[in-house]
Amino acid sequence: MKIDLTDTTSSKINKALVQGRRAIGSPSVGMVLTLVVVTDEENAYDALKAASDASREHPSRMLVVVKRPSRSPRDRANARLDAEVRVGEDAGIGETVVLRLYGEVIDHAQSVVLPLLLPDAPVVAWWPVDAPANPAKDPLGALAQRRVTDSFAAQNPVEELKKRASVYTPGDTDLAWSRITPWRSMLAAALDQVTCKVSSVEVEGEQDNPSCELLAMWLADRLGVPVRRAVSKGPGLTAVRMETTCGPVAIDRADGSLATLSIEGQPDRAVALNRRETAELIAEELRRLDPDDTYAATLRFGVDRLREASAEAGQGKDGAAPAPAKKTAARKAAST
Repeated sequence: MKIDLTDTTSSKINKALVQGRRAIGSPSVGMVLTLVVVTDEENAYDALKAASDASREHPSRMLVVVKRPSRSPRDRANARLDAEVRVGEDAGIGETVVLRLYGEVIDHAQSVVLPLLLPDAPVVAWWPVDAPANPAKDPLGALAQRRVTDSFAAQNPVEELKKRASVYTPGDTDLAWSRITPWRSMLAAALDQVTCKVSSVEVEGEQDNPSCELLAMWLADRLGVPVRRAVSKGPGLTAVRMETTCGPVAIDRADGSLATLSIEGQPDRAVALNRRETAELIAEELRRLDPDDTYAATLRFGVDRLREASAEAGQGKDGAAPAPAKKTAARKAAST
């Protein structure tokens, strides 16, 4: 069921939600959180579809905030709010409200969203594109316990990681980080099968891919060994190769779906390592609403430090080779 409201208010939208639930014979509310999606008109459809698919695992009220900048000074001075209320089959599992903001109301989106939040339920804010410089200080971000951005959508993804590190606040996260969860789990499982120490690592993937940078920073931070970034044509991450005291350990994924796990002294094994859709990434982020300390530590390690460590070719800060870390470090981080 869809209800269109033109030049409306938050109060009228709440009434429309109640009306819609009664019309479909489902007056009770069984949603676990509010997901606020802040996007533009161009990306609204894809973002809404991903959020709707994720709601099958996490029933939620989705508030899609679409800012519609006006061209003329007269239009910019006129504030207007249009809404599309969806309940039942049209809203996935939960409720959906598409909010289109015009004129001066764009600068006060939080005043529109606040009355529509589910009472006593967590709030997650997601910016598919054009994330604010400091999500925690953004008026909409300040309403949320969890703030999801995507550095891959930025014009310069690697520089975006630096900005995220400089303003990190507990509760911030990035879909570029979510994309490497299977890689982190697979690497930890591979190291769990050997009793060796890692001496160096090479991470291969597309140039300026933030997920590649984050995986390299995670390995460098957790293992304390030199990590080299190699560039490939992709798609995305294509390989991680680790030199250990027992021989090389590698995961190669050239096609973006099926990878080969190679461990010295063992037969090669094919493992599923598919590139995941946005809906899967959002669903993963909604499973945990507490701060991600491992992501925070990885960001703090820093892109510049990673490149400096790679350039030192295995030399520590004092000129000595860094002490190799045990396999348990990667295993512990992956499970965090």
